[in-house]
Parts: sequence; C-alpha cells; structure tokens
Amino acid sequence: MKIFIGSDHNGYHLKSKIKDLLVHNGHEVIDMGDKSLDPKDDFPVFASKVVTAMLSSDENEPMGILVCGSGQGMAMAANRFKGIRASVVWDQIEAKLSRNDDDSNVLCLPARVISEHNALDIVDTWLKTPFSGATRFVRRNSELDQLGS
Repeated sequence: MKIFIGSDHNGYHLKSKIKDLLVHNGHEVIDMGDKSLDPKDDFPVFASKVVTAMLSSDENEPMGILVCGSGQGMAMAANRFKGIRASVVWDQIEAKLSRNDDDSNVLCLPARVISEHNALDIVDTWLKTPFSGATRFVRRNSELDQLGS
C-alpha cells in the first residue's frame, strides 16, 4: 500500500518512527516533508502536499498520515480538500471507528498528546481496519463531498 506522510516540526520525530514502522511492514512510503526539523515551518504546507499527492495518485485508495502537535491543525487543513476524510485519532478505538464508519483516508496524530508506542499502535489499527461499506456510511461520505460545493 502507498502511504503519503507529512509533519510539521512538532510531529517531525514521531513521523520518522511511523515511517520506519510502515517501511518495515512493507508499505511504500512517500514522505512529503518536512525533510529536516525546522521550528518555523507551518502545518498547512505539509497537509496540502500530502493530500494533493494523494488526490493525484494513481493508487486506488491512497492513504495519508499527518502529524503535528495536536493533530487538529493538520485535520482542518486536510479536510478543506474534496474527497479527503481526515480524522484526529488519539487511541485505537477511534482509529478503528474512523476507518470502519467514516472511511477515513487521512490519519492525523497529535504528537504532543500521545506516546510513540500509542501512535504506532494507532497507525497499525487504522491501516488494518477496512471500511465497512455500510449504505448509511457511503451515503454520509457522499454528503460530505457535497458540502461547500
């Protein structure tokens, strides 16, 4: 599976650990930055890079992972793009629900809030949980794509 990943300075170190896990598990990881720790970088830049790459990818169902201090800024930026369903996730229950019910295609992690171990467990759960495809969830995702049109 191809996974696009990005972070600002607050998520830089955690992004590196997540990237190592993904590569170890056989995923193709496309790191959209930041490429070095820069305390002056801004999260919207990296959210935009990740989701733009996802939306232009030839991958059937591309996935993205974004990491910042709270996860919230990345989710706000990513969700401005049609077809993106970014979820801030802080535990494995939310990881499972965001995939099963909402077909989340971007995982936003709060590096200041969760431990590295918890983050890696969340990533694993999120990637292994399929979308249920329930009619009501498909309908709701379609409604999301119509908002602001």
